[in-house]
Order: sequence, then structure tokens, then C-alpha cells
Amino acid sequence: MDRIKIAFYDAKDYDRNSFIASNGNDEFDIRYLETRLTADTYKLAEGCDAVCVFVNDEIDRFVIDRLCEMGIKLVALRCAGYNNVDVEYAYGKIHVVRVPAYSPYAVAEHAIALLLTSIRRIHKAYIRTRDFNFSLEGMTGFDLHGKTVGVVGTGKIGRIFIDICRGFGMNVIAYDKFPAADSGIEYVSLDELWQRSDIISFHCPLTDENRHMVNADSISRMKKGVVLINTSRGALIDSEALLNAIKDRKVGAACLDVYEEESNVFFHDYSNHIVNDDILARLISMPNVIVTSHQAFLTEEALSNIADTTLSNVREFFSSDACSNEVCYKCPNLPTCRQDHVKKCF
Repeated sequence: MDRIKIAFYDAKDYDRNSFIASNGNDEFDIRYLETRLTADTYKLAEGCDAVCVFVNDEIDRFVIDRLCEMGIKLVALRCAGYNNVDVEYAYGKIHVVRVPAYSPYAVAEHAIALLLTSIRRIHKAYIRTRDFNFSLEGMTGFDLHGKTVGVVGTGKIGRIFIDICRGFGMNVIAYDKFPAADSGIEYVSLDELWQRSDIISFHCPLTDENRHMVNADSISRMKKGVVLINTSRGALIDSEALLNAIKDRKVGAACLDVYEEESNVFFHDYSNHIVNDDILARLISMPNVIVTSHQAFLTEEALSNIADTTLSNVREFFSSDACSNEVCYKCPNLPTCRQDHVKKCF
């Protein structure tokens, strides 16, 4: 049997290194492509059996049809989220698999790192002391102990984030459409979470229902000086509403690893260019905003797990009738799939 050919889009050096290590004995024929998968680049996958994509690749109706025409049978996401895939349109045409859990610790720890960096002014201290400025003026932060943190989404990442917060002595409340049974977590309504939280952290997938859940109206119900952390998906937050709330001193700080218009900016070096996104440029210019470029997942452990699971998904799909990590819009209560996945969805 010929080796399975995979067109690997949006490939970075760290991707190549982890997948080369996981692809022992060159089991798969992987074609690494620097470009994202879009309506303009789908032809680069011609002759392949599967495409491997990441968070900013665009798998819409047009791309799905073109991939099917080329005989590609599988879209292998090397991430947990799949809001960039039209999974309903894909049903019956092309199978979609994902990596449901690669390292929940990586993302949860990054969220805490952003929070601590922000409230204790660590990023400013680093810059200041490199200039031999050891003044403490403007460096006053606040204790996490005793503060109330609202956690939106209590999947694996959210629960690990909660455990870390409890270690700091924080009071935890949470909202989830599907509360975790017997978890000991205090679940409240979303409105109550907005009102009670000193800090709010997002750990939920992006859906049509929760897009821009943080908007001018929800921000108006939050505490003055609230700290927002988003390591999930950028479009959970209306960026313009966030910018206005920061300018109005309603939001005390924002820690963002994701941004709703990140696809043409993140993962690229624009240090010698003018960024055309005025909202992003203004957010970055704010002294109480920290932006990292979707790097919460980026640990050695996570990269290894992503590569191993992705290639395992491809291997399972082409060698059996099972598809353990398939994404299917027909699964009840998406995005929390209740299916046993003992066979392919179609």
C-alpha cells in the first residue's frame, strides 16, 4: 500500500520538528506548506489523501467542495477547536477529525502567566530594569488571594485553570452550558458571573451562540476594573467594545492570547511593516493590555501530543472504520459530543 499523502498547511518550524519526530520511519508522506489553506491555496493539496490544518485555515463550503473534487477524504485538525470548519456542510462529503486534548496544562498555565504578568507589572519591570531603572513607581499590583474569578467553560482546560486559581486562594465561580457533574464547582448564570467576578477567564469553544458574548452590554454589567483573560477564541470578545471599555476605565486589564481578526496577523513577523488593523494596534498600545500571538498551546509536551494524536487520527481513518476523534454536526449537544465514535459518522 502506498504511503498516505498529507498536505500540511500553515507549517512552522516547531510543527515540522514535532511531526517529523512523530512520523517515525516516514510512515506518512507529509508535504509541508507555509501558506494557510484558503480558497486561493487549496490546489497545493492536489494528489494528497488528507489535509492537516490549524486554527486560521479556512475550510468553508468552497474549499470543502474543491478538496472533495481532488479526492481528499480527510481534514485533520491539529487543534481542539473547529470553528473555522463548516462541519455541517462537510457532513457526507469529507470527514473531519481533531485533537480534543493535547495539553490542557499548557493553556491553563499560560492564562495564569498572562494574569500574573499583567497585575504584577512583570512585563514593565523587565523592560525597566534592562535600562537599569529600578524605580517602583507605577508598579503596584494586587493580590490574587481572596479575589473572585469567573471561569467561562469548565472542560479540561477550564478545570485545570480552576485548580490553579484555588491554589492561589481565589474564590471560583463558573458558567458552562453543560456543567461538570460532581465537580464541586459553584456554577452560576452568566449574568451573575459578569456581576460578581474580579477576573474573568474564557475556556470555551466558539459557537454561533457565544460569538461576541463579551460586548458593550455584558461589559456594562461587569465590575469596574475587571480583568479579562482570553486563551480560547478571539471572537468570544467584541474587540471594539473591549477597546472602548478600556478607554472608559471600565475594564482594568485585558490578557489576550487570541484575537477575532488574528488570521492575517498572528504567526507572522510584521515588525518591519505597518499593521492595518487599527483596533489591534490600539489595544497593543494600551499599558494595561498584554497580547500574545496564540501561543498558549506552545509547549514541547503539547506539540508532541498534537503530532502523535493527529497522525494517529489519520492512521485510524485510513486503516479502519473507526474514527475516534471525528467532528460531526449531528452529534447531540455540540460542541460536547456524546457519541461513542465506534465507527465513522457517515
